[in-house]
Amino acid sequence: MSGGLTIQRQVHFRQGRGSRKVLAKGTPPEPRAVEQGRVPRISRLMALAIRFNHLIKSGQVSDQADLARLGHVTRARVTQIMNLLNLAPDIQEGLLFLPRTIQGHDPIREHSLRPIAAILDWRKQRVMWKGISGLPTPSGYPAYNLP
Repeated sequence: MSGGLTIQRQVHFRQGRGSRKVLAKGTPPEPRAVEQGRVPRISRLMALAIRFNHLIKSGQVSDQADLARLGHVTRARVTQIMNLLNLAPDIQEGLLFLPRTIQGHDPIREHSLRPIAAILDWRKQRVMWKGISGLPTPSGYPAYNLP
């Protein structure tokens, strides 16, 4: 008798911990669509400022000078990045969710945000932000006519 038992199943490999591959049941999931373009540099810098702030507050690094040493950049550059945290929360959110840049230069550059971050009045910041970004002021935060 050579009539062996045959079992047919659909399986696929998925990513496990680290670089391990794990055998999984069923058909493989659809591959994710690759988004066109790149995340604007200012969006990455805003995220980096938030991450740096978390590292300092959690005690993983002692201060901005420590961040500069670890990142092999100047203390002045770390200060420029951290100054993005002085922006109004809705502007920070706007920076984080800027549309991807398909081609050419990013529409908003960190250098153009420095004067805005230097002003501590969020209402004035929002007016200036609207001027450089061309984006409307988020709802709930009216743009005041300032002298």
